[in-house]
Amino acid sequence: MTDPILALSNRFPDAVLETGDASGVPSVTVASDHLLDVGRFLRDELGFDLLSNLTVVDQLKLPPVQKTADARFVGVYHLRSVARDGELLQVKTPLPGGDNPVAPSVTGIWPGANWHEREAYDLFGVRYEGHPDLRRILMPDDWPGHPLRKDMPLGGERVPFSVTWDDDEFKMLGRQIMQPEQTPQAIPKGMDSRHMVVNMGPQHPSTHGVLRLIVELDGERIVNVEPDIGYLHSGFEKQGEHVRYKDFVYYTDRMDYVSAMQNNLSYVLAVEQLLGIEAPPRAQGIRVIMAELQRIAAHLVWLATHALDISGTGHALLMYAFREREEILDLFEMACGARLTTSYMRIGGVSDDLPPAFIPRLVEFLDYMDARLDEYRAMLEKNPLWRKRLEGIGPLSKKDAIAMGVTGPMLRGSGVAYDLRRARPYCGYDQYEFDIPTSDLGDSYGRYLVRMAEMKQSVRILRQAAAMLPEGDYLLDDPKIVPPKRDLLDQSMEALIHHFKLYTEGVTPGPGEVYRAIEAPKGEMGFYIVSDGSAHPYRLRIRTPSFANLQSIAMLSKGHLFSDLVVIIGTIDIVLGDVDR
Repeated sequence: MTDPILALSNRFPDAVLETGDASGVPSVTVASDHLLDVGRFLRDELGFDLLSNLTVVDQLKLPPVQKTADARFVGVYHLRSVARDGELLQVKTPLPGGDNPVAPSVTGIWPGANWHEREAYDLFGVRYEGHPDLRRILMPDDWPGHPLRKDMPLGGERVPFSVTWDDDEFKMLGRQIMQPEQTPQAIPKGMDSRHMVVNMGPQHPSTHGVLRLIVELDGERIVNVEPDIGYLHSGFEKQGEHVRYKDFVYYTDRMDYVSAMQNNLSYVLAVEQLLGIEAPPRAQGIRVIMAELQRIAAHLVWLATHALDISGTGHALLMYAFREREEILDLFEMACGARLTTSYMRIGGVSDDLPPAFIPRLVEFLDYMDARLDEYRAMLEKNPLWRKRLEGIGPLSKKDAIAMGVTGPMLRGSGVAYDLRRARPYCGYDQYEFDIPTSDLGDSYGRYLVRMAEMKQSVRILRQAAAMLPEGDYLLDDPKIVPPKRDLLDQSMEALIHHFKLYTEGVTPGPGEVYRAIEAPKGEMGFYIVSDGSAHPYRLRIRTPSFANLQSIAMLSKGHLFSDLVVIIGTIDIVLGDVDR
């Protein structure tokens, strides 16, 4: 296997500024004026065809010894080779321009960089030369400054809203009420004013949240679709840089809010890799159980809402699917006392051990879940309306799926057998026997088949995990990272001191950086963390699958009927908390 760092150094000796290791991932720093040539070489010659993540680090307050070159802003790219089991490479480039950074757009190499670059422009102010449509994506157009810059305070610089009637907000509101005429909104770039342009959402029931779609129609046919996101933007990355490592677990629950356990897992694995630790075997087994239960629960929400949007049997299936999901939430409640926002994972393990009744209850659930899944498929696949609405709708080829950075069931629904549980195993997934369902159909029906088969495989994994769950501790025995056990606090002054320091100072990883990702229900979910040695991350980047997958909606929709847009939203399976963060 070709060493990418060596190959780059030989091919571009003048471009490579620095090489290194980012917590086990090869990392190379290249000059920005060579970035496009390096990118094409990495994609075409070395096979790094999938752009997993693109972000920026503001080095303004980073210790000098950690800074990359003499630049305030550094672009960071995480590239994967699908053919080589998701091999990961980190590429960094110092951005010229000082406080007004500029970078070449890589959308011509990896089209999926489009929204990532718009986000970096919005939140950091990086201007990407050659970008097809560079404008804000999460923040309002009139928002002052760029929120993720280190000289921007946590609350931003916007004046707080007031209830004084003399304030400009109320004067403007009054003028809008008194003047019936309104200025028409500009048609988005790339749309033809001779066509009908309509809004769908952000309060439409089939957009599955506060998503607005601007749709260009030629009669009933879709010509173009422009998603308008950011209505649910919560600033989790900015917040994460102002709280201690251990305290951010609770925020992760609120992103993909039907997949809290998976969100927890992705974050704690990243912090553990940064710390150079690994949870004990029992904790690993428990994590697999919770992750696969969460995968089934998330897919059941998708199935129920998708069927409700499309099929005449949707109301019945909604009740059946949520019935099974309630059983999973009951299991979560047994383990940690919470059902939706679980916060169960911890750095070094999980918050509490499984109660004795958990495994028998889990096995009981698994014994009937297989049959229930067969019933759901029979209800849908014998329904001609279901098949008519899904078959041939939203086609996505293998090449386009990889180019757009699509992952998860959407990528596997296009025939690509790529799953991080198999490609880059974590939590001992290499010890379990399971298949990676794929479909060569590449349409909405193929993606439906993949998700249904994935639930079957999750049941298969859970049976093994329940039988193989090892004995032992559910938390790492390291008082500098994990609080000492409660009974020790009454016996040991040293344990009491460790407990006090952990809860007042927090965990302090050494200076470094890490990108760690898992196979969440919707695709690759990863965290990029830069540590400056303090108790909270210097930079916290969250790569969510819904954000990356949603930008393919225009490609999936063109040429279809307006009514098919409901199907396409459902087949992507988005959660807006995951998109907007």
